[in-house]
Amino acid sequence: MIAESKDIIRRLPESVANCIAAGEVIQRPASVIKELVENSVDAGATSIKIILKDGGKALVQVIDDGCGMSAADARLAFEKHATSKIRKAEDMFALHTMGFRGEALPSIAAVSEVEMRTMLAGEEIGTKIVLSPGQLPVSEPCVCTRGTNIMVKNLFCNFPARRRFLGKDTTELTHITKEFERLALINTDIRLELNHNGSVIHQLSKASLKERIGALFGKTLEQHIIPVETATNVVRITGFIGLPSSARRRNALQYFFVNGRNMLHRFFHKAVQNCYKELIAADAKPNFFINFDIDPSRIDVNVHPQKHEIKFEDEQLVCQILTAAIKESLSKYNVAPGIDFDVTDVPDIPPCIPDAVPPVSPVADQFDPGYTPFMSAPEPERADKARLFNPSSSNHSRQITTSVGSSLNHNWDKLYKSFNNNSLTDNHTGESSSMANIDTTTAETMSENNLFGDVAARDINRLQGKPVQIQNRYIISDSQDGMMIIDQYRAHVAILYAGYKQQIDNGNISSQHLFFEERIELTTTLSALLVAMKDEFAKLGFTVEQEPNNSLEWNIRAIPATLEPTHAANVLRELLTSVDEQASDAIDVLHQKAALSIAKSAAMRGQRALTDDEIARLISDLYSLPSPNYTVDGLPVTRLIKPDDLAKMFSR
Repeated sequence: MIAESKDIIRRLPESVANCIAAGEVIQRPASVIKELVENSVDAGATSIKIILKDGGKALVQVIDDGCGMSAADARLAFEKHATSKIRKAEDMFALHTMGFRGEALPSIAAVSEVEMRTMLAGEEIGTKIVLSPGQLPVSEPCVCTRGTNIMVKNLFCNFPARRRFLGKDTTELTHITKEFERLALINTDIRLELNHNGSVIHQLSKASLKERIGALFGKTLEQHIIPVETATNVVRITGFIGLPSSARRRNALQYFFVNGRNMLHRFFHKAVQNCYKELIAADAKPNFFINFDIDPSRIDVNVHPQKHEIKFEDEQLVCQILTAAIKESLSKYNVAPGIDFDVTDVPDIPPCIPDAVPPVSPVADQFDPGYTPFMSAPEPERADKARLFNPSSSNHSRQITTSVGSSLNHNWDKLYKSFNNNSLTDNHTGESSSMANIDTTTAETMSENNLFGDVAARDINRLQGKPVQIQNRYIISDSQDGMMIIDQYRAHVAILYAGYKQQIDNGNISSQHLFFEERIELTTTLSALLVAMKDEFAKLGFTVEQEPNNSLEWNIRAIPATLEPTHAANVLRELLTSVDEQASDAIDVLHQKAALSIAKSAAMRGQRALTDDEIARLISDLYSLPSPNYTVDGLPVTRLIKPDDLAKMFSR
């Protein structure tokens, strides 16, 4: 029997090693765009065009007008560890550029089909390189324009398992647009264009950083940012920060750049947040676009596989400089909250003249000569309706006065009769008899009117007695376990959500056309997402059209029939933001958020008095839901106060 070898370490085949290296660099189509665009920037390009198909999974094409490559460089660029920037180890700590044709191309070619056409300036013939996984590269002369044109087709075609983990087209497009935004903010002196499935998502010309921010995220944001700038012998900080009024609770635009490279830095993020501590809400986040110019020897960009995180040699010092620069800018532009004197409806006070005789104005006294306090009271039902539907009526106070006076007049004899019968001599006895009468009346009312409809037996046993509305906002009912309190607004939201969600799932949402179109301005990411999901929003009742001359502006022409027109723009933006944050399953998230947003828009708001029938119907519909105690977004609908808690309140 041959002894089994104890040596278990083997050298990987080069094809497998290349795939592992590619997995560290190329995670999705957005990674391909990042690497190729950075190469184009380092090649001196003044115009870069990106063409996508199917969210970048079928095609990612990057065309630039840079310096191009010779035939030898074009072939060598796809070899491992071939680069134009590093000659010795010390060069890694003095890099001013992102990459130039050599670092990412081998990784991209290992997981996709690549075709590249390139030509140097002044040449007449260029070079064409075609590579496919598992095949020998093909190199031949070709006719092309100056610069480089790279097409990456069928990403992860040789790794079906990796390709299955890619998201839907809308998901990948969202990642691409976010990467495009980061690249566009850094390279403001380059014309950039992004196309997806034949439609132009963005077309940016050369501009200043502020203009580029406006082109990417809307003119409204451009008007709500202020510059920040400082220069020391350690670092130079430039950029823009948002006004406190533009702070966001979700999707704040926060960008740090170091020597033209995008980075994430938690310590610096926290420092910026602290500068706004007294100016914005605790859960809000400010917008900022800040660039650090620093000696490359003072930073280490190789602490993160994708170089997103960067290590600073003088981190504490740079943070102090950043904090001082932001506070100085906030103070310089006087953005601290001040007193706003509202002159609307201010009384006209005449100037004081000591010797002047004050004018005597007759008292405007209006009275009804036919009024008598002993007139008969209006019907209770009619008076109640008058107070409910027209509380500001001029006869409202008269109705109340008449009702009270008439009630005292008619019940005067009954009051004395009760005293003569000594029915109120004992407080405890009176309380118990009163409660007994209430219980009897309630039982009869529930039996006759069937207040709880088709509620399950467990729910009828749970809620006992006639529900009572307090503060026109909450409904209180006795329960076997204690006192049940229901938030009527949230209960209404939960009920409407269930109905709208069923309509959306069945495709029965009706739409209403707006008499006046509503205009909405979106960010680059949300606008691209709306382009990709326009048909899905149409199924929800939204008809939108993009402005021909502005890719960020949209016109809302129709909305769901149950949605208030004044809420249309906010609801549409919330839906896009929700899908953007949870792009892994965009359609399901869209349907859930759409039903919830429409329900919140259509539900009763503020304090509203409900009739007994409305209260009964609300409780019946609520407890017919699978989960009546919480809304779909986790907010409590009901609260139970147990008898022990009540006893503690009264120190019993």
